[in-house]
Amino acid sequence: MHELALTENIIAGVAERVEGARVTRVVLQIGKLSGVVPEAVRFCFDVCAAGTALEGASLEIVEIPARAICRSCKSTIELSDMIALCSCGSANLRMLSGNELRVKEVEVL
Repeated sequence: MHELALTENIIAGVAERVEGARVTRVVLQIGKLSGVVPEAVRFCFDVCAAGTALEGASLEIVEIPARAICRSCKSTIELSDMIALCSCGSANLRMLSGNELRVKEVEVL
C-alpha cells in the first residue's frame, strides 16, 4: 500500500513546515487518476500522525475530477480512466486535471 508511505511523507512535510505548532486540520487534493486511494490515505492518517504536530488533526480530502482537452476538436471532457476518447473519436488528449496530490490547506493553533 503506497498510500502509507505517501501519508507518512505528507505528515512529515507538514510537521516540518509548521515548526512545532499544533495542526488542527489538513486539506488534501487528490486527483481521480492520481493512483492514490483517498480512503486508504484517510485510514493511514491518524496512525501516521500519532506523536507528531498533526496528532488529532482532522483530514479533509477533496477529490479532483479528471479532465482533458481534445487537441483535435478543442472540447473539454471528463475522464473516468486513462484510456479515453473524445466524442469526436480522437485519443489525442491533454490532461487538465486529475493527477494531483497536493496539500491545499493546513490550519494551526
